[in-house]
Amino acid sequence: MKKLLLTTIAILVSAAALAQQSSSSSVVRRRGTNDNGTRKNTTGVTQRMQSHYENEPMSDSELQWMRVIYRQLDLTKEANAALYYPDEPIEGQENLFRIILRNMASGDLSAYEYLDGREIFSDTYKVKMRDILDRFHILYTDAKGSTEKKPSFVIEEADVPASEVLTYYIIERWELDKRSNRMRTRVDAVCPVLHRAGDFGGEAIKYPMFWVKYDEIRPYLSTQNIFTNDDNNLATCTYDDYFQLGLYNGEIYKTRNLRNRSLMQIHQGPDELAHAQDSIQKRLESYEDKLWVPSLEELAARREAAEKAELTAEGQNTSDGENLSESDSDKKNVRSSRASRSKRGSAVKSKSKPAKVKKPKAPKAKSSSSAVRSVRNRKR
Repeated sequence: MKKLLLTTIAILVSAAALAQQSSSSSVVRRRGTNDNGTRKNTTGVTQRMQSHYENEPMSDSELQWMRVIYRQLDLTKEANAALYYPDEPIEGQENLFRIILRNMASGDLSAYEYLDGREIFSDTYKVKMRDILDRFHILYTDAKGSTEKKPSFVIEEADVPASEVLTYYIIERWELDKRSNRMRTRVDAVCPVLHRAGDFGGEAIKYPMFWVKYDEIRPYLSTQNIFTNDDNNLATCTYDDYFQLGLYNGEIYKTRNLRNRSLMQIHQGPDELAHAQDSIQKRLESYEDKLWVPSLEELAARREAAEKAELTAEGQNTSDGENLSESDSDKKNVRSSRASRSKRGSAVKSKSKPAKVKKPKAPKAKSSSSAVRSVRNRKR
């Protein structure tokens, strides 16, 4: 019995060893792949990671409402400084434009033509990397293994015009999803803008370079950590978190319309333009709040806020009325003091100068209307 048991155990052990040997021999490790079989590129972004960040475009039937907003991000502002600094690579950190240009030069990222308001992200409007480098006078050399079908380039760090990219154009989509019944904001595309002065100096001219779809560049942005606060020098978020959370500060320069006109073309004055930008932003932020019926707690809070506003308004009106009454009384006091001063002045004048005594005039002789005969005539 013991011999039978030992033989069965030996048979099972040998079978397990043979199975392990066959499985190990069937596994073939390829160069440049991970343990899960996904191919890894030089930037550290795998195909699995790219597929994770790819978002399928939603059809119009799944949306209740949608609006496209064009924003201009000024990198000189403090809120947008994280996209510009460091302007040169420091300790593995690089700014947004260097990430975009490096992945475009290696052939991992596609660029689309800037059409000034009519962006079409299709294969017919893709821009060749060589044409972009020649157009904006960026020095480059062909990389090893570069072909006509899959070109790749090498750009030196000193030749990257990262310090001249001072503005970004972004396309935002404000969408109301029917399935989740929620409002969401997502960035659709990014366009770097060069600021270059002429040969004779003067004011710098803006040159929009190209459009890059955000979904295509998102895997590369999620691997770069940045810090957005001077009080905390730890890189606590990534470029993807920066855009997804809306940490940037950009003014609206255009909304999608039928005539393809910018806000500056519609509103001529600066005050009118600023008022239009504020009204569009407020409508976007308040659109979701108007969709839902407020709860009893929200209604009570609104009522209390309205009552407080009325009380403050009444207090201000009463204070203004008291100030007005005080001013009226002050005016009356000033008038009365002026009148008393005038009376006192007249009294002083009357006391200082004695009144003139008029002499009575002598009475005039009464003239009779009857004729008086002369003495000579009487004697005759």
